[in-house]
Amino acid sequence: MSDSASDAATPQPPASAAHPRFAEALADLGLTVEVRRFPEATRTAAEAAAAIGCDLAQIVKSLIFAADGEPVLVLMDGASRVDVARVRAELGATKVGRANAEVVRETTGYAIGGVPPFGHRTRTRVLADRGLLAHGTVWAAAGTPHTVFPLAPKSLITYAEGRVVDVRERTA
Repeated sequence: MSDSASDAATPQPPASAAHPRFAEALADLGLTVEVRRFPEATRTAAEAAAAIGCDLAQIVKSLIFAADGEPVLVLMDGASRVDVARVRAELGATKVGRANAEVVRETTGYAIGGVPPFGHRTRTRVLADRGLLAHGTVWAAAGTPHTVFPLAPKSLITYAEGRVVDVRERTA
């Protein structure tokens, strides 16, 4: 919700729709992006694609996994699923699994459904699936389940300090 009195008294930066931590990360990077806010939540890739009017594969899912107990961020397109065995092989890890909501919030500072690809509380290793590069523009969460922003995939991966890998499940 907005406090209209403070909004009227304080000029808002372009990223004001973003979560404050993410808006700060954008400013620290000198990055100006259009943050779109939707009245309905865009927690899932399908909800975000429908709200934006883009292809499901243009949505970036920012997923936190635990690899041998250490959090790792995997950036995956919205139409694909992460192959945990491939993540394990990429990291040379023994055990990899999805992190629970508490670990996601502790690591990133954001709730599941609004995790952006960068601007996290804790620096983690970042794996970005190569499939993201198939698009001119991708859309990612801006720190809340109601906000998204567009960016060229190469730029997004660079800002996230990600390593491009193939960790998508293969389809038959």
